[in-house]
Amino acid sequence: MSSSSTRTESRPPEPPEPPEPPEHVLVGVVLRPHGLKGEVVVEIHSDREERFAPGAELDLVDRTGARRQVRVVRSGPAPTGRRVAFEGFGDRDAAESLRQARLEVARERVPAAPAGQYYEFELIGCRCVDRRDGEVGEVVGLIDSAAGPLVEVARPGGGKVLLPFVDKFLVRVDPAARILEWQLPEGLIEACASRS
Repeated sequence: MSSSSTRTESRPPEPPEPPEPPEHVLVGVVLRPHGLKGEVVVEIHSDREERFAPGAELDLVDRTGARRQVRVVRSGPAPTGRRVAFEGFGDRDAAESLRQARLEVARERVPAAPAGQYYEFELIGCRCVDRRDGEVGEVVGLIDSAAGPLVEVARPGGGKVLLPFVDKFLVRVDPAARILEWQLPEGLIEACASRS
């Protein structure tokens, strides 16, 4: 008597596709009203001063997620960013409604970064791979440290790891393909991992 069995080969699951870069890029966050004439203090997330010059147009995303276009009518320095007034917001109550709103621009309005430099929005969501250890995780943030820039990576099984974003260890940085590739010293990933 003979029996036959079927064997199925099991393959490791493919890593999920990382998300596409965002359609809009954060350039500022409204912190609080300033004074009585509708001005707000904005925390700046852009190195282009003209983003907040009078006449500039920005997308404002309020706390509910509603998006609308606003035009800057006045702008000046503030200790924690810039003092900005938007058309149509003429008093403190109107300014109060903008608290914690995000200020964004369409991605196509952001010029290409200089060679060898990258915007944060280009790196967030990229897959991270090490030549020795394979899949490391997905970029969730960037940190400036005294030792140099670090990429915060969410591990597939939980926890995070900080990887050095320096030429010495980077093999490939390809935001278009949504991948960062490293050749890290043995044991560095485990040494820098966090379980929280």
